Amino acid sequence: MNAHVRTALISTAGHCKVACGFCFRADRAHGFLDTATYARTLSRLKEMGVDGVCLTGGEPTHHPQLRQLVRLARQFGMSVSMVTSARAVAEVVTLSTVAHLLANVTVSADSQGAMLLGRTTRTATSGIDTLRAISTETKILHVTCWGLSDSECRDLAGLVSDAGVEVQFSPVVLDERALRRDGKSVQDYLVQQHLDADVLGRYFNLSDRYREYLCELRDLQLPAAGGDRWSCRSATAYVSADGHMRRCPYGQASVSVHEPRAEIRQILSAPAQDRVIPDCAAICRPSAASDERSASCAAQA
Repeated sequence: MNAHVRTALISTAGHCKVACGFCFRADRAHGFLDTATYARTLSRLKEMGVDGVCLTGGEPTHHPQLRQLVRLARQFGMSVSMVTSARAVAEVVTLSTVAHLLANVTVSADSQGAMLLGRTTRTATSGIDTLRAISTETKILHVTCWGLSDSECRDLAGLVSDAGVEVQFSPVVLDERALRRDGKSVQDYLVQQHLDADVLGRYFNLSDRYREYLCELRDLQLPAAGGDRWSCRSATAYVSADGHMRRCPYGQASVSVHEPRAEIRQILSAPAQDRVIPDCAAICRPSAASDERSASCAAQA
């Protein structure tokens, strides 16, 4: 049985300059979400009982009407959060102008190994600098992990504690093409995920849910002979920058927000036909218990 859709992940921009080598975004294109399309999206989501939206991208701070997007959602009575990689001065300034209107802000960062793997420069230090510069009550640093060392985790724990921000972790998720490109076997890749979790566990209070999530990823990468992947059970809808709504970013069934209400309701309320894959698991953290879908971690005092 599907979880009732309670929130929506909205792509405000179809492109991102970071271009992570391990990016698992399902749709990439140029252009921004049109505000009229966005307003119609909010109206339809509200009718379906959605009470919160998360603005993402691409990079949401690049949207020329970002403040209007935030205010429109609040006018519909929805809480608004944001996931961003903002580092440049202009990006941080834009973020700071709306931060006080947001329920929380998550700034993405990568471990040293993940930066090398994905060819990024999103350091944890620069991510915390962004969080320090904004006034949002709940600030979250999200770190994508690969090849962690004791010294890196020790330094990260100190940074997080000093800044007083929450921290979340995700392992790098690589598809078969990326594994071949980087010359890695599935087994080596899965072993590295658990090695990284062991190092993290020395400096952070990893939730049981995080380790369960790693096991789910293992089962998805190495499905039992004849076994089926489980059906999507996300409680979060997805809206792409071109105004198409799905139950999952990777879902096959979609509907334009300009279609009749009945068609939109069918997409959001009908049992999902999609099966969970590693890429979408990285976004939704699937779990039978909806209140345990987070893999959040708290730094030890």
